[in-house]
Amino acid sequence: MEESILILDFGSQYTQLIARRVRELNVYCEIHPYTAAKNEELRAKGWKGIILSGSPFSVHDKDAPNVNLDELKHGTPLLGVCYGAQMMANNWGGNVARSNTREYGRAHLNILEGNNDLLKGLSPKSQVWMSHGDTITKLPKGATLIASTETVKDAAFKFEGQKVYGIQFHPEVFHTTEGSKLLYNFVVNICGCQQNWTPDSFIESTVKQLQDKIGNDKVVLGLSGGVDSSVAAVLLNKAIGKNLYCIFVDNGLLRKNEFETVLHSYRDMGLNVKGVDAKEQFYSALSGIEDPEKKRKAIGRVFIEVFDQEAHKVQDVKWLAQGTIYPDVIESVSVKGPSMTIKSHHNVGGLPEKMKLKIVEPLNTLFKDEVRKVGKALGVDENIIGRHPFPGPGLAIRILGDITPEKVRLLQDADAIFIDNLKSHNLYNEVWQAGAILLPVHSVGVMGDERTYEKVVALRAVTSTDGMTADWCHLPYEVLGKISNDIINKVKGINRVVYDISSKPPATIEWE
Repeated sequence: MEESILILDFGSQYTQLIARRVRELNVYCEIHPYTAAKNEELRAKGWKGIILSGSPFSVHDKDAPNVNLDELKHGTPLLGVCYGAQMMANNWGGNVARSNTREYGRAHLNILEGNNDLLKGLSPKSQVWMSHGDTITKLPKGATLIASTETVKDAAFKFEGQKVYGIQFHPEVFHTTEGSKLLYNFVVNICGCQQNWTPDSFIESTVKQLQDKIGNDKVVLGLSGGVDSSVAAVLLNKAIGKNLYCIFVDNGLLRKNEFETVLHSYRDMGLNVKGVDAKEQFYSALSGIEDPEKKRKAIGRVFIEVFDQEAHKVQDVKWLAQGTIYPDVIESVSVKGPSMTIKSHHNVGGLPEKMKLKIVEPLNTLFKDEVRKVGKALGVDENIIGRHPFPGPGLAIRILGDITPEKVRLLQDADAIFIDNLKSHNLYNEVWQAGAILLPVHSVGVMGDERTYEKVVALRAVTSTDGMTADWCHLPYEVLGKISNDIINKVKGINRVVYDISSKPPATIEWE
């Protein structure tokens, strides 16, 4: 096992950010729910250090999450963040009380012990981000105060003679300006991690693992044209070559001309891929359906039918490969158990059961940006690596209401104009995700001397790091004006264009 940091999740909204910051240091880490701390197999993995996350709970809540820190420690460096620090204090004889005011927002550290190994190199009055309702009012025996803020006396502490630390702020968030330096001190200087987890080292170790695991067996993989499935395919191809059978299904809901161009790219990359035109089957299954979840279910069902039929044409297949990435895995084993179904059709469920195949998920330890870095190191086509995320159900959830081939054509044409303009104005790479949405309303317009009564398209473009939160893009007015003119003049059937300026939360990125 490579040198690794264990992050125990107590339910904080920021837990994934801790992992991302550690990974940015080229150190491998894993997130596990705090309940996994009782798992002997997990504890025996030889972690170089353990980070305890924040939590929406108070240590005084009846069902507050807790772990046996003495069992967990055994000489392993420990860092408690916010709730993690409060749990340390509470469990080891200190006091934690409800604050008179919620301590939330920017604060500045007053570092009391300049040579402390956790805070070494941080600037005087370094800005940190607070987010807690409780506060530590008395440190446990053996703990020494190492930093305070204007409002929080016990902002950071360490246990004498041990590599055990607690901080009542969040080093992982952007507003803690030197948070990465603090995490570097813990992960590299205190835990002794070597910073050798890179895309190249990931590829080398994963290819070997895949070869050992799969041997000479055959594997099928459904390609979507997206980053995750494409990188998974190239990685598997490097490991097992022609024993990988890729199937790329045209569901009639892809972007304009996408099926042909992406299929060509896949073949240029040396993948053993078969393209399947199944447009009519999908359109037939979607006929008359308006409910978004029913649309997703219908698409998932038809995909399984088409994919299963094509996969059975390959003799003696033993494995089904999927482009599952780490956030999907974290969601499925969250602190509160498997997450509620926010949307279905995420890595098509139902396939493994139906096909009775073993699953292989070569990217299930990577975040999205890491998948792109691995893809780049593998030489995956830049047009695929740089692609914006695209929903599994495709344009079906960007057409509000029922789906018809004519509506798909209208949206494909409008969407192509939008994306082409972003590219020609050098804005595409500044946007995390963009697309057009066909609204189920008609609008009065005037074209020439005629009144028109045609459809409305909404444009959506957002900036984000990982899709968990997103802000709307402030695209230049002149570019939006050109896009609107081009769509109205060139796409017969659309006479009005609007721009969506809502952020996530409260809105989602997609409309359905």
